[in-house]
Amino acid sequence: MSTLKPYLQLTRPANLVTAIADILAGLAIAQFAFSDFSPAWLVLSTLGLYGGGVVMNDVFDAKLDSIERPERPIPSGRVPLSAAATMGISLLLLGIIAAGIFSIQSGMIAIVIAVLTVLYNRFAKHHVFFGPLTMGMCRGGNLILGMSVLPESFQKWGLIALLPIAYIGAITLISQDEVHGGKKRTLYIAALLYLIVLSAQLTISSRQGNLLFTIPFVLLHTWLIGRPLFNAIQNPIGPMIGKAVKAGVISLIVMNASWCAAFGLLPLALAVLALLPLSLLLARVFAVT
Repeated sequence: MSTLKPYLQLTRPANLVTAIADILAGLAIAQFAFSDFSPAWLVLSTLGLYGGGVVMNDVFDAKLDSIERPERPIPSGRVPLSAAATMGISLLLLGIIAAGIFSIQSGMIAIVIAVLTVLYNRFAKHHVFFGPLTMGMCRGGNLILGMSVLPESFQKWGLIALLPIAYIGAITLISQDEVHGGKKRTLYIAALLYLIVLSAQLTISSRQGNLLFTIPFVLLHTWLIGRPLFNAIQNPIGPMIGKAVKAGVISLIVMNASWCAAFGLLPLALAVLALLPLSLLLARVFAVT
């Protein structure tokens, strides 16, 4: 287990749970009837895509991490760089193949997500605008991957994918200053992006006739992300910003549960919310950022 743990650490297990929640939210938005288990291929796909993406993040950041985060698996020598690169590429390919088995359209979406992941890690990550945008597009693509279970849902609800882009853009903005501390202006912009997403969820749920079911999920989400972000705004130092980033990532599960409730699938919303304790438990063992 001691040999396996650093490899697991590279995949950010707590974050992988949030990727599964993306797929389930996409199924809810598409109004999938859950008549069979075929969407399991999409769950496997997102595990490969997300896992491969975060592994490649550490591969491309190996030199920087040797200075800023020498305890990480690659700079500490617990995982050779070549082994990590092979692992990351293999996981991305797994994600593409699993989606392709489900459908050609899903496979094409997975390819786009994989390309965006590499572009983010290699080029866009440290850019103040394109970094958050590209990472947000990866997460929005993940929601669309879930919706691809019924492609006809794209025409009506495809624009919902813009909201995860805004949400992840907020987290990425915050995380850019995680090591050295940040600027309050950046944190205020992130708060505005959060507010846009939360307001949109309430608006859509109201139009769907499911506002009362959705409000508790949105309130929980607001509390989970709002408190650490407020603390970071008051004291924008590295540790405070790190807590705000962690809260934003883990709370993706609650955001996805809110989508399920907004589209009238309360049992699925509760099932997605039940993933939160698992993610929090994994976050105690494995780093989220």
